[in-house]
Amino acid sequence: MIQNNDQKILNLLGLAMRANKLVLGTEPTLSAIKLQKVGVAFFPSDGGKSQGKKLADKSNTYGVTLIQNFSREQLVHAIGVNRSVFAIADRGFSRKIKALILEKERN
Repeated sequence: MIQNNDQKILNLLGLAMRANKLVLGTEPTLSAIKLQKVGVAFFPSDGGKSQGKKLADKSNTYGVTLIQNFSREQLVHAIGVNRSVFAIADRGFSRKIKALILEKERN
């Protein structure tokens, strides 16, 4: 079965969760961004505007890639926990997800 890049990203999120490499929740994610402990953050496409703006501003300031292409339902399903704002605290997972996003944008 051929997977598209979105599905690969969601699968990687599940792996990162099982590997205990996710920072879960809005405040912990914002703190991790400020401390530059994460490379990629996720916010649901159907999330609140003010919270999204706060996360986008912090991500831009600290050079963190913010991904908003997935719905809350997709993110919660991918990690198996009722959290839709989170970040990846692992260089390998972050690098692979960034590569998949770049590849998706090129196609």
